[in-house]
Amino acid sequence: MRMWKWRKPYSPDFDTDKAQAVVRIIIVSLVSIYIFPQIFSGMAPTEARGLNYFIPYFYVFSIVIYWWVVKRPGAHSLRRAITISHDIGALTYAMAVGGVGFLPLYSIVIWVTVGNGLRFGTAYLVISTIGALISIGVTTYFNAYWRDNPYIVLTLASTTVLVPAYIYILLDRVEKAYAAEQEASLSKSRFLAQASHDLRQPIHAISLFTACLRDANLADRELQMVENIDRSLQSVSRLFKSLLDISTLDSGRVQPVIEPIAIAEIIEDVVRQNWEAAQIDGTELRTIACNAIVLTDRTLFTTMLQNIVNNAIKYAPGRPILIGSRRRGETLAVHVLDRGPGIPIEHQSKVFDEFYQVRERGSKDIDGVGLGLPIVRRLARLLRLEVALHSIPGRGTRVTLAGLTIVPSFTRNTAKSGQDTEAEVKGLRILLVEDDEAVLMATASLLCKWGCQVQAEPAVPNNVGDIDLLITDFDLGNGITGTECIETVRAMVGRKVPSVVMSGHDETRVSEDLGEPEIPVLSKPVRPAELRSIILTEALRTHAGH
Repeated sequence: MRMWKWRKPYSPDFDTDKAQAVVRIIIVSLVSIYIFPQIFSGMAPTEARGLNYFIPYFYVFSIVIYWWVVKRPGAHSLRRAITISHDIGALTYAMAVGGVGFLPLYSIVIWVTVGNGLRFGTAYLVISTIGALISIGVTTYFNAYWRDNPYIVLTLASTTVLVPAYIYILLDRVEKAYAAEQEASLSKSRFLAQASHDLRQPIHAISLFTACLRDANLADRELQMVENIDRSLQSVSRLFKSLLDISTLDSGRVQPVIEPIAIAEIIEDVVRQNWEAAQIDGTELRTIACNAIVLTDRTLFTTMLQNIVNNAIKYAPGRPILIGSRRRGETLAVHVLDRGPGIPIEHQSKVFDEFYQVRERGSKDIDGVGLGLPIVRRLARLLRLEVALHSIPGRGTRVTLAGLTIVPSFTRNTAKSGQDTEAEVKGLRILLVEDDEAVLMATASLLCKWGCQVQAEPAVPNNVGDIDLLITDFDLGNGITGTECIETVRAMVGRKVPSVVMSGHDETRVSEDLGEPEIPVLSKPVRPAELRSIILTEALRTHAGH
């Protein structure tokens, strides 16, 4: 069965300088083949014999430039200035000392001029054009054949101006079209992000109200209706998360924060987030213990694994799903295997395309818009990982995230004590700050049902009692954010109160604003089970601190 892979790139973008360096070596080799026979046969003027020494020098220069690009990839203004001056200078010298037989080298001057513009932009096109005109003037001064044929020189000079000028116009149009396309894409991303944020608030409130209803001693029929509402909310929640993730990636603001992470913690987190959805669909989530510590971005890798597991639950309901890992030398690969219907061969190369969904005649409708795996692929590029999909129709699918670097010195057993699950939130004193009235009421009601003592506030309060935990929204209105709320409350209480932030914005952006990685950030709509899990963790931390 065919396996589709996206391999770890050395750079997220095409390296134009490296491509230029490779082409330079090839051109020098071809020019050598063209020039040396003329010199050795006596067809070239005596002055051209200096090229016997100059061409080897320029070949070495080209190799050095290639090495420089490999060691320091990307745009480098000084390096480009050196290469442009050397390219045009070398061609000028060859044309100046050569006779009519070296006239074809002028075509390489045009190629260098246009190539610099196409590779590096209009500014380099203008600089190269000026250099090419100077080259023609210098060659005419030293080459008798050129001086004796002014019309040829005029033709070459006109071509040197007209061709780059036309290229300049085309590049200008392309750049304007690209800028317009980028602005349209950013506008779409901003719209998706804002729409997602605004719609998350009521969805978040409904989710919490349904959690309260579930514990309201309803009859079986009414309880089933609540479960159906909750399932629909999960589908909408996943949709909004995908839209927010893709808009955040489009904005270019996502920057990985690489740190040592226990892979078992990420797997446990993903299982916890998906446990309720799996139970509803009758799916069993299985894991294989792994004590490896890897270098990656916790949030981004969790999002990748979350999307893959979520896809498996949707497309393989009622079937077991296994999450495991395997060492590959100094790296680790994480696998997600399901025993679902598999993916038809003709679809396997397209499932990582944005908004693409596997649809067959008579297929059951599946929630989502086809962004889960595309987000995985784009995050894999950011983290320089490999994504591989292997699927056999009728037998199941395996998705692999490979290339995680193992940190041997940090390897340890990450198994958690079962005592964590026995922690109680009853009696926990919580300050809840939320500017949305419906969300405030829903969250407070749910916390009270869990036995917490809640001080619910629509804004940062002036007085705070003795509290164990602060739960705050990020956007609180009037220019106040969760960051200021946490600082103010801690100043009033006189100690570093454990805090949790709930937000409809990108988690990375919120975490950066908070400046404290240990503060949990929950994306709205928050699942009640997820909120309870975080409160349990913070309760344990509070008791441990006491």
